Amino acid sequence: VLKSLKNALDNERLHHAYLFIGTRGVGKTTLARILAKCLNCEKGVSSTPCEECNSCIEINEGRFIDLIEVDAASRTKVEDTRELLDNVQYAPARGRFKVYLIDEVHMLSNHSFNALLKTLEEPPPHVKFLFATTDPKKLPVTVLSRCLQFNLKNLSPQLIVDYLAQVLIDEKIEFDEDALWQVAVAASGSMRDALTLIDQAISYCQGKIKKEGVVEMLGVPEQQQVYALLEIMAKKDAGEMINLVNLMAEKTPDFVHTLDSLLSLLHRVAIAQVLPKAIDNSYGDRKQIEELASKFTGEDIQLYYQLGVKGRDDLTFTADTKSAFEMILLRMLIFSPEYVGTTKKPQPDDARSGDTANGVKKKHSDLAHEAESNQAKAGFDKHVEALPVKNSRQHNQHEAAETPKQADKNFNGLNNEAWLRHYSDLVIDGIAANVLANSQLNKIEDDTLHFLLDTKHSSVFNEELIPKLSRAVSDLYKRELNVIITIGELTKDTPAELSQRQKEELHRKMVSEFEGDKNVQELLRHFTGTVVEETIAPTNESGKS
Repeated sequence: VLKSLKNALDNERLHHAYLFIGTRGVGKTTLARILAKCLNCEKGVSSTPCEECNSCIEINEGRFIDLIEVDAASRTKVEDTRELLDNVQYAPARGRFKVYLIDEVHMLSNHSFNALLKTLEEPPPHVKFLFATTDPKKLPVTVLSRCLQFNLKNLSPQLIVDYLAQVLIDEKIEFDEDALWQVAVAASGSMRDALTLIDQAISYCQGKIKKEGVVEMLGVPEQQQVYALLEIMAKKDAGEMINLVNLMAEKTPDFVHTLDSLLSLLHRVAIAQVLPKAIDNSYGDRKQIEELASKFTGEDIQLYYQLGVKGRDDLTFTADTKSAFEMILLRMLIFSPEYVGTTKKPQPDDARSGDTANGVKKKHSDLAHEAESNQAKAGFDKHVEALPVKNSRQHNQHEAAETPKQADKNFNGLNNEAWLRHYSDLVIDGIAANVLANSQLNKIEDDTLHFLLDTKHSSVFNEELIPKLSRAVSDLYKRELNVIITIGELTKDTPAELSQRQKEELHRKMVSEFEGDKNVQELLRHFTGTVVEETIAPTNESGKS
């Protein structure tokens, strides 16, 4: 922004309308006043006004007659705009240009924009328009197309801290730099908000700005508490996590800021995992970030961040932000690949389960009796017999006959065929399980297993999974083993391919048996129906082939 404006001023290539876009308190109006000063300096148009002539002094003091400042939020009517533009045709009284500075221009009504548009299309040479807005989407396209647009980015925390420190030094007020960082983060890139907060902190801390006082004033968690929260999440300790949230709640009335701090920390940890040299050390916590990065897998950090972003709406639309924040944290733990499957279902009381079972049997008996009555009333053919139901013992025997006998998990003589049989006993889940399911065992060297991962599934693999894969294989074969994964074209079966082939074979047999059953054939003949093969599934409780 500064480079464009400096070049335009020094070369006197001036546009008639400038639009400054940015969030609150980043200097839009201040920059517009400086530009007006550059245009009307008595020593000529320049990017460096003299600050000594009458025009510069009057603009600094807010009494320059040819700088007309308008707050569009309070003058939205078309009559106000027309009254303002009636004097556009007259030459400036003192300066070189008559400058119209319209703040919050997006607040003007559509009729006001239409009245302004004519002047923007054919402006007098002595008139310059300077617009400032926080929401450019509300401006008509016809207005935007006639303005030079400059987007002012949010100020960095480091820049805010440096400026606040200089202000406090000039005012001879004692302060802790950590306290200024808390204010800078809370200001969200707005210098005006930062100055307002520092004024409040001076009063709250009684003239000595300390970190503890600022944290208490803002009602935000200390950064060390956010670090501690992530440390606990690395240990998957839900109880300790809830205790820490309760401790934070004593001084944190709003957990929206807490979640934002956690998301920011997760982002920095993710950067540390991929690009360790790119860690932002502005908080002086590089070592802590590196330690946290080593305690999480990349998939955990990405999952936590996505769940946090999605859950932020819960904090916005609920009155109890603490409960919503706890639910977000619990989702992060429960959906974590290493946490899945570790929870146990509560065991029902024996007497209650017995009553339930009797009730179910009774309901089934009543339904069967009712079905028989309805069948008799409908006049069905007496020769149509009830469909046979396989008992669990027969089904288990049938399934056992089709499933290869589990071999002894002896490491000696291990090959890909044995690996296919052993895979189902592997205690592993998540992406790591997906990697091994789509890999073939290539070779074994000493205590190292070399797997070849199918190229079609290479995107799910990263080196951070190796320790988890090695632990799972070591637990399976009861010895310390290492795993090496390479990517390439497969030449042998993988556990995933074998499982899919067995499922398809079992399904074909079940369809054949079902369609060959005489009772099914009788029903099809009576009702002219068809068999939907996709709905035929095993009768075991889990539904697995």
